[in-house]
Amino acid sequence: MRVAALYDIHGNLPALEAVLEDIRGADVDQIVVGGDVVPGPIPRETLRRLLDLDLPTHFIHGNGELAILAQMAGTRTGSVTYWGTTSGARPPESIVEIYRWTTAQLQPELEPMLARWPKTVRLDIDGLGQVLFCHSTPRNETEVFTRLTAEHRLMPLFEPLQVAVVVCGHTNMQFDRMIGRTRVVNAGSLGMPFGEPGAYWPIFSFAIHRTTSSKPPSAFALAVIRKLKILQPITSCNRHQRNKCSRRLVRRN
Repeated sequence: MRVAALYDIHGNLPALEAVLEDIRGADVDQIVVGGDVVPGPIPRETLRRLLDLDLPTHFIHGNGELAILAQMAGTRTGSVTYWGTTSGARPPESIVEIYRWTTAQLQPELEPMLARWPKTVRLDIDGLGQVLFCHSTPRNETEVFTRLTAEHRLMPLFEPLQVAVVVCGHTNMQFDRMIGRTRVVNAGSLGMPFGEPGAYWPIFSFAIHRTTSSKPPSAFALAVIRKLKILQPITSCNRHQRNKCSRRLVRRN
């Protein structure tokens, strides 16, 4: 079985289309969508494209989906209790505006579907064994760690899982490392990566193949993204904080 992991799409439909074209030629059997499909510039169409795939597709939520669900609930209750940040604090108003705009694009039609997405998915993959897919860490969708985070800080999170591989995302940077006996692979970001431009995604089979679709986005997509000012990843580990948080586990209290 060959499984493609599509993480952190962030409403980037042109990047998703480029990757799906590559998937069609890669003999993929199943897809795992690893959270943070939204928010982003083309949220409704991106979600619809994923829901209409003709391959078996598993969805897990990220902090992005939970933040949008909290906004949806807030339209009924008058208060928002979750912001998708590592600290739990309300993000800058520019991000809140993106949340509200995304909510308006999706509510109420897609709210029940988003609410059903689980935190983790486990699949048995020939040649690898049991693989656990989560958004950030298996216990929390907002924690931040990278390839440089000290192993002793991460062992209590990963060793008790008793799986061969854990696939994560959230920081929008690919890596592949061992934490004790567990191989931990960050899938990277399909729609909003740090580093070189491209749509990053891996395939899991007898081996792990980290893949990049480098086709440039259309002029229309770039115009939409610039209009919404959504080029920066919505995560607590932004470009200015990346080096500071890369060596430690940042956890929401």
